[in-house]
Amino acid sequence: MVDEEVEVDVEVKSPADKLYMFARRSQHVSKATRYIQGCDLLEGEWDQVGSIVFWKLVFDGEARVSKDRIEKLDSEKNMIQWRVLEGPLKKEYKSFLKTMTVSPKQEGYGSVVKWNFKYERVDHEKVANLERQLQFFVEMTKEVDQYLLSQE
Repeated sequence: MVDEEVEVDVEVKSPADKLYMFARRSQHVSKATRYIQGCDLLEGEWDQVGSIVFWKLVFDGEARVSKDRIEKLDSEKNMIQWRVLEGPLKKEYKSFLKTMTVSPKQEGYGSVVKWNFKYERVDHEKVANLERQLQFFVEMTKEVDQYLLSQE
């Protein structure tokens, strides 16, 4: 089965480099959004490729977890990529890769956060599309943006 891909853009008011650097410090993201209750480092070092982090999330009002490995970091492109290793998504997807890229807006103040998901479903017929996951990342991104703006 060929990998599928979806993405969503979220316009924010925070500068691209500020939002990217905050997102790289995973252990602090829970301060900025109700959707992330915590993040623990299981292997490696914070903010390093190959590190494994354990996210405690609230998705659709229920507690969830996700164990992810940082696959890529690119400071020039303000990009972070995580591969889901364990958690509810692994029950429905053979593979799941999340990529966040933050770019300055072409005009005006702020930036655009692009969330990209590449995945392969376990059972194409029974696994729904990713609308709820995309909405989760949109809402979380907006809350992080509001938090960063309040810190200025």
